[in-house]
Amino acid sequence: MSYEEKGTWAFLVTTLGTYAGYVVALVRRADGGPLTEAPYVSTMLWALGIAIVAAMVLRIMVEIAVPSETYQIDIRDKDINRQGDYVSGLVLSVGMVLPLGLTLAELDHFWIANAIYAVFVVSTSIGAIVKIVAYRRGW
Repeated sequence: MSYEEKGTWAFLVTTLGTYAGYVVALVRRADGGPLTEAPYVSTMLWALGIAIVAAMVLRIMVEIAVPSETYQIDIRDKDINRQGDYVSGLVLSVGMVLPLGLTLAELDHFWIANAIYAVFVVSTSIGAIVKIVAYRRGW
């Protein structure tokens, strides 16, 4: 497994894991009440911060446990990365119609912020999956 593929796996795992953790924390903080009254801003900011740090730590841990043969990025890695980012950007562009619609409908900031976060998670996850499939099936 190449250095870039390991990084993609680490990114995917941390993105999905921290989003799941965010949803669980949000439901717990709502404490049986409406979700819109839960303190979501600090929870979301913590989830984003944890995701960034966790992705870096996990990538380092994976490299320590299973070192890569080389750390140089070749043309294949660049092409796979470009294709994954292209798909991710496309999904993000289309997905942002949802928060835009929520904003135009003047819904609560809670729903708009969570729609943005959800679309971001979906787009980056799909981009990572495209990259992993390209690495696994050949490019």
